[in-house]
Amino acid sequence: MSLDFDHVLGAARGYRDLARAAAEHIDPAHQRAHHGLGWIATSVAALESVAEWLHVNNGGSGLDRRVARLAFAETLGQLVGGLPMGQNELLRPGDLGLSQAASDLAHACRDLIEADHAAARADVAGALAAGQWPSETLHDAELDTIRDQFRRFTEAEILPHAHRWHLANALIPDATVQKMAALGTFGATIPEQFGGLGLGKLVMCVITEELSRGWIGAGSLGTRSEIAGELIAASGTAEQQARWLPAIASGAVLPAAVFTEPDVGSDLGSLQTRAQFEGGRWVIDGAKTWITHASRSDLMTLLCRTRTDTAGYAGLSMLLVPKPRGSEADPFPAEGMSGSEIEVLGYRGMREYALQFDGMEAPGDALLGGEEGQGFKQLMRTFEAARIQTAARAVGMARRGIELGLGYAMQRKQFGKALIHFPRVADKLAMSLADFVLARELTYAAARAKDTGKRCDIEAGMAKLLAARAAWSNADAALQIHGGNGYALEFEISRVLCDARILNIFEGAAEIQAQVIARGLLEGRN
Repeated sequence: MSLDFDHVLGAARGYRDLARAAAEHIDPAHQRAHHGLGWIATSVAALESVAEWLHVNNGGSGLDRRVARLAFAETLGQLVGGLPMGQNELLRPGDLGLSQAASDLAHACRDLIEADHAAARADVAGALAAGQWPSETLHDAELDTIRDQFRRFTEAEILPHAHRWHLANALIPDATVQKMAALGTFGATIPEQFGGLGLGKLVMCVITEELSRGWIGAGSLGTRSEIAGELIAASGTAEQQARWLPAIASGAVLPAAVFTEPDVGSDLGSLQTRAQFEGGRWVIDGAKTWITHASRSDLMTLLCRTRTDTAGYAGLSMLLVPKPRGSEADPFPAEGMSGSEIEVLGYRGMREYALQFDGMEAPGDALLGGEEGQGFKQLMRTFEAARIQTAARAVGMARRGIELGLGYAMQRKQFGKALIHFPRVADKLAMSLADFVLARELTYAAARAKDTGKRCDIEAGMAKLLAARAAWSNADAALQIHGGNGYALEFEISRVLCDARILNIFEGAAEIQAQVIARGLLEGRN
């Protein structure tokens, strides 16, 4: 049976529009309703991106069409029945006063929602077992070549070692970092005049996705340089750009983002770390926490309060603070700076630290852009790219979850047959693949929007929101396929599950993303 995408998309868009109209009359303090609007709009946007994926692939392969059918059926079923915003939070149509609208949507899409998809799920799982995957070409020879290059690198240099590195809580080896630099990982989006490749966000998504498929630490290392590079390219002085961008692009300088404080997560306007200009230098005092890669980094992009008499965002500035690289024996050799490692479940390879600044000095020209009070605005300009890159990390991990679950299901036998031949196992793999494609295509759509130069905080938030859920769900499903073995540290899926969990938290928690999306929609920005 062919699927009339125009019909079901039209019905889904109508439901989204009714949700937006309903939310306009609900107090924003009713977070469930407003965040529910964010999730509804994200779900519809994901369906639109999958439909576009099929369109540009001339209808797609048989596997593409089966995956799309499963993605549409499940997403529409969630819209009318219960949309998961969290492990124990289902958005019901009644939360937005949409019970009748949901009934109408269910009726309009009843042939798809009420159909028996068991055969389609079995076919999809069988295709995976035969080595088939949904179409992934971007119809650009350069992009496809870059994907192939980084996939081969990940297979050879990351996957064989990542689990051992994780268990040892080891940093990504310097030799591996140098090989990543030689591939152009750290300068992909930095302008060519500063030694970068001058490519777009879609390219960086592909790079991040492939590296994160091997290990989230590898994928995240590249995003550190991208975000620092964007900060300096967009807001730095000519001297700052000339000094730092070529070094970041080459991998000679590894940056660390130093924003979060012990009592401040998403509420950046309450930051207390301060920097005062004294004797031609900046003197920094305060505490930061959850700082990734702080020891081995060479440059800190540090958000602090330089106007101590100005509350809120207006008192914040961004400093470019050089520091010597630490070592295992002396992780923080810089005078006036100390730190301690925060032991974590996953997301290893760069390590997390709590930092203390006690009179640490930074050069007089460290102020980004040479202007005080602009730090929050400068940082906000990078949030879109950061969230798109987090979505790309999640996409790579969502694929790895499928690969591990599939491999185990084909190898492990119970009751005389491989696990993949049991319907509940095949179902998990098939629906994980549908979630992967939804997240991937929505992430690519956000990257393309960013590459046009338009404001895309809504698109970026949607991509991160959905992809983070897919990464966690796929990892959880794959561990379930492993059974008790999945809970053993020796199996890679144990690492992937731990790594996937952070994606719903950093670069703006899922609740923040839903709020950003809803606020943008209600302000008429999309």
